[in-house]
Amino acid sequence: MKLEILATTALLSTIALTAPAQAANPQHVRQLLTTRSCAGCNLAGANLQQAHLIGADLRNANLTGANLKAANLEGADLTGANLKGANLSEVFASDASLSGTNLTNVKLINAELHNADLEGAILANADLRGAIVYGALYGGNVR
Repeated sequence: MKLEILATTALLSTIALTAPAQAANPQHVRQLLTTRSCAGCNLAGANLQQAHLIGADLRNANLTGANLKAANLEGADLTGANLKGANLSEVFASDASLSGTNLTNVKLINAELHNADLEGAILANADLRGAIVYGALYGGNVR
């Protein structure tokens, strides 16, 4: 009996320790997809692959680990957003504001950032293979 309790406790502890600390708020995901406005929202780990987020307001949103692969972020405002570890591969972000964003460990493989504002963005360990960064504003303050 004690062995069964100990084994169950060990299994549950392992599951609890491996679960992500943050998860996207489903209401915030719905809000973003219906209104394209979700400033300050918790979208950590959200699956937004191929989402049409043209002109979306994502200022100061938490998009840590989110999947935005092939999303359209044309004209979107991501000022101050946390995109650490997010997948932005094949994203189209023409005229988007990524000013002051955390893009640490972000995948930007084959992404298109035409005239994007990257002023003060953190791009540490970002994967930019095949990315097109044309006319981007960075002012030398990209880290």
